Amino acid sequence: MRLLHTMLRVGDLDKSIAFYTEVLGMTLLRRKDYPDGQFTLAFVGYGDEAHNSVIELTHNWGVDSYELGSGYGHIALEVEDVYKACEDIRSRGGKITREPGPMKHGSSILAFVEDPDGYKIELLSPSRRD
Repeated sequence: MRLLHTMLRVGDLDKSIAFYTEVLGMTLLRRKDYPDGQFTLAFVGYGDEAHNSVIELTHNWGVDSYELGSGYGHIALEVEDVYKACEDIRSRGGKITREPGPMKHGSSILAFVEDPDGYKIELLSPSRRD
């Protein structure tokens, strides 16, 4: 078994694709409309789906926002330098919701970014120990 993808429902698919590709540097791998079901799927990631886990962005036509609920946590991305990644993300219009720094009860350096729908993305350095 292997992890294929994580699905997120999004209100504005083009805005979400722009965030994940232009702000976070992922690639749009594929996009397809399903007129009979009135939804569109777009897959984004840092590599092909055959060898990498990706994110599935699902846009249900006619729905422009969702309540995230209290069960969802975040997606985590490893970055070489959390401080530099935050600078780059901020310069490309990304929203940093937790500035880079040590974990509250640990030593790993982390930060949090928010996508256009309010989903949290954690940035972690490769040298984490927690």
